[in-house]
Amino acid sequence: MITATGVELRAGARVLIESASFRVAKGDRIGLVGRNGAGKTTLTKCLAGEGQPAAGSITRSGEVGYLPQDPRTGDLDVLARDRILSARGLDVLIKKMRANEERIATGTGGTRDKAMKQYERQETEFLTKGGYAAEAEAATISAALGLPDRVLGQPLHTLSGGQRRRVELARILFSDADTLLLDEPTNHLDADSIVWLRDYLKNYRGGFIVISHDVDLVETVVNKVFYLDANRAQIDVYNMGWKLYQQQREADEKRRKRERQNAEKKAAALNSQADKMRAKATKTVAAQNMAKRAERLLSGLEAVRVSDKVAKLRFPDPAPCGKTPLTAEGLSKSYGSLEIFTDVDLAIDKGSRVVILGLNGAGKTTLLRLLSGTEKPDTGTVVPGHGLKLGYYAQEHETLDPERTVLENMRSSAPDLDLVDVRKTLGSFLFSGDDVDKPAGVLSGGEKTRLALATLVVSSANVLLLDEPTNNLDPASREEILGALRTYKGAVILVTHDEGAVEALEPERIILLPDGVEDLWGPDYRDLVALA
Repeated sequence: MITATGVELRAGARVLIESASFRVAKGDRIGLVGRNGAGKTTLTKCLAGEGQPAAGSITRSGEVGYLPQDPRTGDLDVLARDRILSARGLDVLIKKMRANEERIATGTGGTRDKAMKQYERQETEFLTKGGYAAEAEAATISAALGLPDRVLGQPLHTLSGGQRRRVELARILFSDADTLLLDEPTNHLDADSIVWLRDYLKNYRGGFIVISHDVDLVETVVNKVFYLDANRAQIDVYNMGWKLYQQQREADEKRRKRERQNAEKKAAALNSQADKMRAKATKTVAAQNMAKRAERLLSGLEAVRVSDKVAKLRFPDPAPCGKTPLTAEGLSKSYGSLEIFTDVDLAIDKGSRVVILGLNGAGKTTLLRLLSGTEKPDTGTVVPGHGLKLGYYAQEHETLDPERTVLENMRSSAPDLDLVDVRKTLGSFLFSGDDVDKPAGVLSGGEKTRLALATLVVSSANVLLLDEPTNNLDPASREEILGALRTYKGAVILVTHDEGAVEALEPERIILLPDGVEDLWGPDYRDLVALA
């Protein structure tokens, strides 16, 4: 259980949440909603104990499992399976048991006896924590999230960003925590895994808060909604499912608007009468009383929700370039003994639109990293054509420097742009005032997405490499990106699970990994987008 009392959250001088009190109890399946930048990620960090509120208190009882938007796993040499088992401390026990098994087999005398006693104690603890049944449970959860046994046996550094995030989700679900805090858990999941996750959460016995722009997920699983209203810095609690919440919220807004209109009408009449009475010295006190009544009428009203602002996005006018600005020949990439793909060729013509498809782990993100120069291929070459200007949007936001501010990240992306234009562009992406001085590392997933997209807008790129650009965005911001894709004149290479993004791009070709097969886009490939 988690209890928040009088919690206030701030981002610099801006108040995100003011005096919020609520509980997350067993059986509460809460959808936390609100526009990008409203403070959803900040709130879940504080609830998880990874941040502190500016005021108020948060108490936790029982285990809390927290999935942030950008999980940091620490030691990337750990096997994926051990990372998941570590949620219950089983990874350490297994290592100790294996070490003692070896001492029993090779040791003699006292060394062997000591190893046997240690092994017995460790096996008892292992069985108490679920033992071999727990290992099977972890494997089942992993497989449902698209992590087969082959992947579980690999070190984390050999996995894609999407696979590492799924490892973290499997770890949290395996942890058997009393309360879950899940920030965009469907990112990087294929269609089958999303369906499985919906069923899992629908039947979860503990409590949880989920932040998700997957409408089907929140519609299916939540029985309460917390709406974080950025304009009022308040959390509105709705003890109902998603559809009823939408109806109730609309009714609440209509009531607020009606009450305000009536109060403003009465206040205007009182102020008008007060103005007339002020002309007479004998009625000055009465006039003041009327003005105070008008003020009280307006001060007691709930604020009417202002329409959420949305970042206005238009991809850059591409710089002039030759007929084929980007070519790659014979690309291959392996991590240790794990082969990702081999002998991939591609030629990106001016203004062409290409989608990279393949099952999870086929190397889609890796290919974009090779094309961007972020990683080097094991074999083959990436050949820039005449006038090439690349713009790379990385799904894990690696192109942003987390230690530098929003403004500094933008200035490094467009060093020739004057400060006024940089600030103007940031303002169109909803970064204004003190927001531009925040380090990129403290931004929410949606804010990082907006900043990364802003750096593309000023880049004058003629070839865009886009890796899951609609992740972490609210519906209105997602529509802005899709609109920008439709009108962009340059070439695009897109990796996405979002069928709407593919429809907006209207691709001409696909590259199917890991084999590197190239084909014309057709309806037959549409179903593969969500599965991939």
